[in-house]
Amino acid sequence: MPQGRPHPHVIVVLTDQQRWDTTGAGGNPLGLTPAFDRMARSGTLAEAAITPQPVCAPARAALQTGRHPTATGTFRNGIPLGAGNRTLAHHFGDAGYTTGYIGKWHLADGDPVPEAQRGGYRHWLGANTLEFTSDAYRTVLYDEDGDPVRLPGYRSDALFDAAVRFAADHHREPFFLFLSLIEPHHQNEVDSHPAPEGYAERYQGRWMPPDLAALSAHGGTAHRHMGGYLGQVRRVDEGLGRLLDALRSMDILDDTVVAFTSDHGSHFKTRNAEYKRSCHDGSLRVPLAVRGPGFEGGRVLTGPVSTMDLAPTLLDAAGVGVPQDMQGRSFLPRLRDPAAAPDAAAYSQISESECGRALRTARWKYYVADPDADPWNTPASARYTESALYDLEHDPYELDNLVGLTSHRAVADGLRERLLRRMAEAGEPPAEIVPAPARTRSQRRVDPTVHSLAVRGARFGHQPKGGR
Repeated sequence: MPQGRPHPHVIVVLTDQQRWDTTGAGGNPLGLTPAFDRMARSGTLAEAAITPQPVCAPARAALQTGRHPTATGTFRNGIPLGAGNRTLAHHFGDAGYTTGYIGKWHLADGDPVPEAQRGGYRHWLGANTLEFTSDAYRTVLYDEDGDPVRLPGYRSDALFDAAVRFAADHHREPFFLFLSLIEPHHQNEVDSHPAPEGYAERYQGRWMPPDLAALSAHGGTAHRHMGGYLGQVRRVDEGLGRLLDALRSMDILDDTVVAFTSDHGSHFKTRNAEYKRSCHDGSLRVPLAVRGPGFEGGRVLTGPVSTMDLAPTLLDAAGVGVPQDMQGRSFLPRLRDPAAAPDAAAYSQISESECGRALRTARWKYYVADPDADPWNTPASARYTESALYDLEHDPYELDNLVGLTSHRAVADGLRERLLRRMAEAGEPPAEIVPAPARTRSQRRVDPTVHSLAVRGARFGHQPKGGR
């Protein structure tokens, strides 16, 4: 249990569709996120945080439960989180915390969200699909009685204001607050990223992620949308700074664990016909920083971390027991002993665009999919085919697919075995992975030690039993 309060306050700030490289800590050169970057410098930064599912509802189900989307039953959008799933609200509530939810939920049948579908949160000011109940300057949520509440101001400002009010109302008792924003998600009905006035103009044309710069010549919306997207990110960070200032003014900042992350990223229609639902880091990789008791010291998690691990980590940091059925693992032990997981890997499931599975190590991205499956109705397949292999050390923007190369066959074989183990640990039915058709490319080779490292890495991982 961390020093300080017997049970520190806990706040999660979740954005929607935010890439990791929109933050200074993630390499962005524009100074968009000074508040997040301060969190990362003084607290703990996960350099390679990976979502367990690059689409809203499954990612949110995993964040709430610490379980894989297929294990919760919410493996795609449109499937409510089943009542049998216990969430962070249940666990914190059982430990005596006052629990509150503000913002987008996306785990119910519709709006207003009935009490039975609110995941056990006691205080409620939310909307199931905030992108459809609101726009940039018209924020409509529903209260605990199901009545609509319109909040003044730009949408992310309005939600941060509500979070400050919640903290002020409950700061004398241990509380757990989940604040879920919609920014920097596009506004669906107009397919744009509505930033506050002047913000899009400030950033339009100033910077483009290298993967999008390379791929946008062949399509996508990045050049049209990047200014508004980055402007939204900037305004969100200003709200984060105001929230931290408010906690400081209430003299509870040092007694509060604050985590900031996103449900998934965005590739701006460069990898498929929409914004996410692909195996690439543009879809999978998100910002993740945590500050407060247990996370101080400017520490960095260098290997891949699944955001599904955030739920058990927060319970662990608060001194609340972590349930045995959580499939995520607290990363606090990795902070205490950085050598505990030198080759950790993150596992992701992909639905809706295709039925696929991805394994992301520090160096490699390995992806398989069932081309014959109905991705809307098939949570898991019995037969996958290798679809992608990327060497992230030499190709960090995933522009050169090495799948099937005879020079990389041993690497792919080692990753295949690791991925099959992760699928089994997730509770999925037995499956086979069919190797991609063999092909050669002159002068390509892999140092033989890479294969031994890939295989040996399967014995490390951050599960107590190993094999991840």
